[in-house]
Amino acid sequence: MRWNLGIAAVLAVIILSPASSHAGVNVRFVNSDRYTDAGSYDTSSASVEAAFRAHLDRLGKRFLAPGQNLNIDIVDIDLAGYQQPLRFAPNNVRIVNGVTLPRIVLRYALIERGRRVRSGEETLTDINYQMNPSARFSGDRYVYEKALLDDWFRRTFSTSRQGF
Repeated sequence: MRWNLGIAAVLAVIILSPASSHAGVNVRFVNSDRYTDAGSYDTSSASVEAAFRAHLDRLGKRFLAPGQNLNIDIVDIDLAGYQQPLRFAPNNVRIVNGVTLPRIVLRYALIERGRRVRSGEETLTDINYQMNPSARFSGDRYVYEKALLDDWFRRTFSTSRQGF
């Protein structure tokens, strides 16, 4: 009986300790069917959500300290450019110009040791988004929007332990 109790205690420590020591990002897409660019540009809202969720998770692993959790509610996404339907093409084309800026509206709360350390609502946009040299030759469909998130993470959650 004691042996079973000992194994149960060890398993409890193994299962519960990683959850409290790793940083994590929890993303929720609020009314994504009402986003400015919901499911446009020949993408489903599920693929947009998956791309943003994965990118935010990578940023969280890079910038958040162990034990910190970041809860993000994405309120709206307005992709850079506009949709140009082509008459003889199966896919629509995304035309990017200096007038149609990318914009992401989000709410966030940084939790550390069960306490809210920082929270707020942000509207991310960049009037000079086309000047980003890394975006120029990128094949990423959401390169401009991800650059907004990169910059926001760097400004808001950067610690001395890592640069960008």
